[in-house]
Amino acid sequence: AWKGCPPSDLTTHKMILTYCAVCATDLGLTRGKKCGRCSTRYCGAACQVQHWQERGHDQLCKKIKRAGGAEQYYANNKYSEAVAVAAEACAEDTKGQTCYICTQALHWKTKEGLVRGCSCRGTAGFAHVSCLAEEAKILWDEAEENNLDGKALQERWNRWRACSLCEQHYHGVVSCALGWACWKTYVGRPETAVARRLAMENLGSGLSAAGHNGDALSVREAEFSMRRRIGESEGSMLAVQGNLAGAYEALGRLEEVLSMRRDVYSGWLRLKGEEHETTLLEASNLACSLDRLERFEEARSLLRKTMPVARRVLGESDSTTLRMRWNYAVALYRDPDASLDDIREAVETIEEAERAARRVLGGGHPTAMGMEQSLRHARAVLSDRAKKEKLMEELDVTAEVFDKVARFATKTHRVSVLGTTVEATYGDLESTRKALEALPPGDA
Repeated sequence: AWKGCPPSDLTTHKMILTYCAVCATDLGLTRGKKCGRCSTRYCGAACQVQHWQERGHDQLCKKIKRAGGAEQYYANNKYSEAVAVAAEACAEDTKGQTCYICTQALHWKTKEGLVRGCSCRGTAGFAHVSCLAEEAKILWDEAEENNLDGKALQERWNRWRACSLCEQHYHGVVSCALGWACWKTYVGRPETAVARRLAMENLGSGLSAAGHNGDALSVREAEFSMRRRIGESEGSMLAVQGNLAGAYEALGRLEEVLSMRRDVYSGWLRLKGEEHETTLLEASNLACSLDRLERFEEARSLLRKTMPVARRVLGESDSTTLRMRWNYAVALYRDPDASLDDIREAVETIEEAERAARRVLGGGHPTAMGMEQSLRHARAVLSDRAKKEKLMEELDVTAEVFDKVARFATKTHRVSVLGTTVEATYGDLESTRKALEALPPGDA
């Protein structure tokens, strides 16, 4: 039913407790041995003895037990590491500021520094990860205690992912730190608990945001396996399949991703219709995958159909609408058959989208920064094409002859487009001019 997903033997619960602590053998859910005190798992008695005698488990076992078991102990440690990384990355931006929640510069208990990974500007949005996590936990606890409905629950849960001031999702290492904060808070709950399932999704998103793509894939596969095992709804399975496709894409498995993106988009289209925000998001994701595989005409065809819907339903400044326009521009200027007018349209489109992204998301947001890189690339392509056409007209040569000569006088650059590094070749026009002028009469 879930074409393009990993086979069942690869979708076992691949969190820390499914690996031997010594040799990292994948144990699945049932194989191997466990420490009787802390539940750390091993492939056999030999690894368990080695871990105790040579790897310091005799010193850690009681600590792991007190922390709540191996999974909880691991989550706690990874959270502490992620918070330190996030605070260090934000140190320059947060200098001289205070947390908008506790009003302190250093957290009173953990002594951690401040972060800001949203779209707030000026003196707004600075906080400690611990304060953000505590705020989110309190909101969710209140929602559960009062049996709030699905919409209210989602709004409360969103505090784990988005700033309460600017309402934009956190990104980069701050998203990663909050992902670990969320996971360590709910990892001890049964796998059927809503909070645990959502926490696993948050952890995968945070790992992806910080570029930990291999770890993110393990979490996404575990999440997919868990949700399928407990019989989640079709919508939930489509959502996690889309997340899994994103993890594959980050690791360069583009052909696999395309098949999954098609399935996810068609699934949401059938389930919710063309105007649903998730359908439109997956249309943008599918177009991005098509761009990366250089299937530019197919990407443009999809976006011509879906962009007007996104503009009408979501608005011009919505992040999905902006990414659609970005994807469309890339499909224009990267197409080898693009005309000069096509490339001009692409540059104008990215200029408009990039300005809007900076206004809405902030200049440090990955989308705004990616658009800026694409804009530089598109402008270089436009400049090169305009000079080429002027030179062709001046020397009265055909495009075919020009391209043949230009192949021997090119410069290659590596640029980032939609998060993927590609090689872009620009003609060395002066060398091409000299070569064309040296051609015997009639060869042009």
